[in-house]
Amino acid sequence: MLDFYTIKKDQPTPSYPEKAELILIGQLDGKTFSNLQKKGIIDTRFDYYSDFRWNKEIADQIKKNISNQNLQFDDDVKKLLQIISIVEKNQQDIIAYGD
Repeated sequence: MLDFYTIKKDQPTPSYPEKAELILIGQLDGKTFSNLQKKGIIDTRFDYYSDFRWNKEIADQIKKNISNQNLQFDDDVKKLLQIISIVEKNQQDIIAYGD
């Protein structure tokens, strides 16, 4: 499972979410993540099995990809949009840890 957390924009990326007391905001399974990449929503440079961080610009690009393809109602996309909407409200980055 790929776990997504909020992290402050100026906060360094910790090795483990527990060390920084990050808040879990959602999860994606491997199939959903793969589907989102096949649909062109998540760039292929992001690996399900590696940790990564998304800033506002990346989140905006993801939303643009969703809008361009009119995929707002796709079940896989809905899961991702829930995660992105939480960090947009808090104006924070997203950090993902694969487990």
